[in-house]
Amino acid sequence: MIAAIEKPMSFEEFVTWLPQDGRYELIDGIVFEMQPTGGHEDVTDLLSTTLTLEANRLQYPYKFPRRALIKAPSWNTGYLPDVLVVDRQTLAKEPLWQQEATITRGSTIKLVVEVVSTNWETDYARKFEDYETMGIQEYWLADYLGLGGTRYIGKPKQPTFSVYVLRDGEYQVKQFRGRERIESLTFPELTLTAEQVFRSGH
Repeated sequence: MIAAIEKPMSFEEFVTWLPQDGRYELIDGIVFEMQPTGGHEDVTDLLSTTLTLEANRLQYPYKFPRRALIKAPSWNTGYLPDVLVVDRQTLAKEPLWQQEATITRGSTIKLVVEVVSTNWETDYARKFEDYETMGIQEYWLADYLGLGGTRYIGKPKQPTFSVYVLRDGEYQVKQFRGRERIESLTFPELTLTAEQVFRSGH
């Protein structure tokens, strides 16, 4: 669920205004308050916990910031992903990290995860385009309720886990359902299935 705050802001004003509690994104200068459901939070928690444990097990140099913003190339736009995986070493080169916990370079980000809710158009189209333009190597969409349009998840609509990987500057998608194991460039040894993810949201 999303509630818009009708007060246009620049990205700089948004970062200064941003409250410590709540979840907010800025899209074309308009602030949106994210109001997730319990199922959305359960899926997010499963994915965050699973990936953190996997990174620790393999001793990957990854960090999982919970409130970091991604400053998108679109005009006055900043996203707050459900799960964000960044490279600790590259993070030190981010110009806005220390002061604003903001990431501007796609090369810093290993993986972005969005859990799809009623604003599915933003995840499948707007964020897709911005993340691709930034050069973020991997983007997951956990559509545990099958909300996305049929052009994205087919007909009949059903829960779908989409993994987008950057190839020659463009995202290539592979989708997973049921007991299929989710394949990841960032986490190649991951044993999580689509069904496990979807079940966590119900």
